[in-house]
Amino acid sequence: MDYGNRSLVTEFTLSGVSHSYEVQITFLVLFLVLYLMTLSGNFLIISAVHTDPHLHSPMYFFLGNLSFLDICYSTVTIPKMLVNILSHRKTISFGQCMSQLFFLHLFGGTECFLLTVMAYDRYVAICNPLRYHVVMSYKCSYWLVASTWLAGFLHSFTQAFLTYQLPFCGPNNIDHFFCDVHPLAALACSDTFFIDMFIIANSGMISLSCFVVLLFSYVGILITILKIQSSEGRQKAFSTCASHLLVVTFFFGPCVFIYLRPPVNYTEDKLVSFLYTALTPLLNPIIYTLRNQEVKAAIKKSFKIKLSLQQPKHIKNKNISAVLKHF
Repeated sequence: MDYGNRSLVTEFTLSGVSHSYEVQITFLVLFLVLYLMTLSGNFLIISAVHTDPHLHSPMYFFLGNLSFLDICYSTVTIPKMLVNILSHRKTISFGQCMSQLFFLHLFGGTECFLLTVMAYDRYVAICNPLRYHVVMSYKCSYWLVASTWLAGFLHSFTQAFLTYQLPFCGPNNIDHFFCDVHPLAALACSDTFFIDMFIIANSGMISLSCFVVLLFSYVGILITILKIQSSEGRQKAFSTCASHLLVVTFFFGPCVFIYLRPPVNYTEDKLVSFLYTALTPLLNPIIYTLRNQEVKAAIKKSFKIKLSLQQPKHIKNKNISAVLKHF
């Protein structure tokens, strides 16, 4: 029977992380805590970048956008997963599934391009510092961020459109905790070879282009750092890139494992997906705040102002001093 591009399935069932009730409750608490920490950490960075004039530079403009993407990225998958754990019917409608897939790749693809732009920003700052504010002007920064969103949209639209064309006539159980390309392709009741290859080629082209820019940027940075005479200067230059390198490793590693291979579902896919949908968005603000004194100072300043506005005058100074000791 030829189903064309129409699907007989109106909803899917998400198998989640486990069928055991005790394990599900454990993951409910774990994911809820991680999600709340992700929201708190990234909102803190966005607030600090927005309110502190010292952070009004291209580097921190990109960092604020990265935090916004991390919030959106984790929100696409985790809340629905938490609801499903608490629900008896762990279902998601066909339209909601396609929407989740679209926004997952929109925010994920945009983050890939943004991390690449951030590497180029560090390259200009270290290798050509005298022309940094000319090359990375505010106008240029806005255009670069807009370009990452456009590229992310084109990638996401391609992935979602190709998946939407697949006919689904049963079964409808997705062996995952969110809708993604490979688990959905496994349920299609037609030959998906050419669509699979196109999806892999699309992901591969993005990964290759980002990798080339990252490679050339950091090779140039490394050559420049090695030419710096003082050890203090080399350490300072390297520290500005170390945080970004950690974030790139945590984000690109799992994504390459998932998307740059044939659409075969492995048992470890759920664990790897957990890394880049729940853990990486949490680690990003931690990595940047722990290694960046300016961000830490801005967060302290913002936190101090909020405390002083909320507390009575006669206890402000005492409580603020006590709180700031923990930073």
